Amino acid sequence: MGMMKEFKSFAMKGNVLDLAVAVIIGGAFGKIITSFVNDVLMPPIGLILGNRDFSNMRVILKHAQDAVTDGDQILTPAIAEVSIRYGAFVNTVLDFLIVAFSIFMVVKAYNRLKKKEEAKPAAPPAPSKEEVLLTEIRDILKEK
Repeated sequence: MGMMKEFKSFAMKGNVLDLAVAVIIGGAFGKIITSFVNDVLMPPIGLILGNRDFSNMRVILKHAQDAVTDGDQILTPAIAEVSIRYGAFVNTVLDFLIVAFSIFMVVKAYNRLKKKEEAKPAAPPAPSKEEVLLTEIRDILKEK
């Protein structure tokens, strides 16, 4: 039972829960960015390039071939197309750059807020019991 207790204490730590929330939100954010790149950003770029679907841009190294059959017997098997899909790669790079820039902006804002907190002067610490007692003694002596 010791392992279960140890796992429970590990799983219930604040950092693990924060990480789980961050992963879920990050996944959703990634889908939003992918949709933004594919559905909003790339269509105008494809229009500029001559009404091309940018995600389908590729260099074909070897064309696909259909299977050659004689009745039920396959004489030559089908061969899939071999191509370099640079359009999909560019979409993925744009996804990454937008996500990286967004995270950079969040970290930059966080650091700015943290810096402002550090710049604020800290309230002077409350006087110790000895200081309070000495102040009272001083005040009593002044009155006499």
